[in-house]
Amino acid sequence: MWKSVAANGMSFLIVLFIALAGAIAWGQREFRAAGPLAEPVFFEVPRGASLRRVSEDLEELGAVSSSILFRLGAEYSGMAEQLRFGSYEIPAGASMEEVLEIVTAGGPSQFRYTATYVLQLAGTGELRLRERVPGTGEVVELADFAYENGIPEVYAELVDSGTPIAYRVSVPEGLTSWQIVEGLRMADFLSGEIAEIPPEGMLAPDTFEVRRGQDRQEIIDQMIENQEQILADAWANRQDGLPLASPEEVLILASIIEKETSVPDERRMVSSVFVNRLNRGMRLQTDPTVIYGITEGRGVLGRGIRASELRAETPWNTYVIDGLPPTPIANPGRAAIEAAVNPDGSPYIFFVADGTGGHAFAETLEEHNRNVAVWRRIEAEREAQRQ
Repeated sequence: MWKSVAANGMSFLIVLFIALAGAIAWGQREFRAAGPLAEPVFFEVPRGASLRRVSEDLEELGAVSSSILFRLGAEYSGMAEQLRFGSYEIPAGASMEEVLEIVTAGGPSQFRYTATYVLQLAGTGELRLRERVPGTGEVVELADFAYENGIPEVYAELVDSGTPIAYRVSVPEGLTSWQIVEGLRMADFLSGEIAEIPPEGMLAPDTFEVRRGQDRQEIIDQMIENQEQILADAWANRQDGLPLASPEEVLILASIIEKETSVPDERRMVSSVFVNRLNRGMRLQTDPTVIYGITEGRGVLGRGIRASELRAETPWNTYVIDGLPPTPIANPGRAAIEAAVNPDGSPYIFFVADGTGGHAFAETLEEHNRNVAVWRRIEAEREAQRQ
């Protein structure tokens, strides 16, 4: 009898082993087989999410056929603890094995929706909402808007539904600290208060990846840290013999260069004009400093400079004061700072707009007056065309 029991038990174990082996083989085939997705989708792995939550979200999305099998495959392959926070594009027909590799690889996030907030001169900003079409890489414009004009429905619906959006803040070169702070205060996706307006010039322009709900002061602090490093590097690598006594004076000159030209190839030439003037004891006589003396960096002037304003005594008016003004007049970018410490070796002491977006440079007053006459003719012709 015991032999019969043992035989039956052995048979049961063999059947069980065969069934288990079959189940494992079936599971492996299912794990590697093409998945149920008919079209590519974007999927976000939340920060700190568990494997169970991710697998269930994937099943609900239709990216995997079984959350249980997905978890078992992750455990079996030793990847259960390797989930990486981010947003990922999952291609159509991806197997569970391929989906697991995507959400554990830790590559750059690929958000379907991106919102880039570009700060403006008036202390406002424009938000540019874009959609990346799954499977094609094509980027579609959904909305461009300023907050003061109202929030479009397409953006409001995405926010209200909790749809993942990649946010960026773009700070152009040449904005004042007031303009940057005011622009950040308007952004609906940021939080917190900015303690105070930072010193002029100490905010490094750049484009920053931010998260929804990020504290505004964090962005300001990062900009200050970046500018301090840029300025320290520039000061350490400056030309010999510059008429600049400190990094602070470099920043002041760089801000003037930033406001005088938007042509990258001109920055070092413009810098040379101002350096030559400083070396000769000549006043800088630059219009952007006059404008800053009027607005003190709060908003834009919105009109031409009056003759009386060219003569007005303000701390920044370089038609009146000698040397550099007491503070920067804007927040210069890296290129303008580097131009301030590495000017071209030119003989020029004058420049004026040339009608192409750049400037005509001159060594003598006679030559400069000819360039000014050309520019005035261009201005007159443009005015006549507008009428």
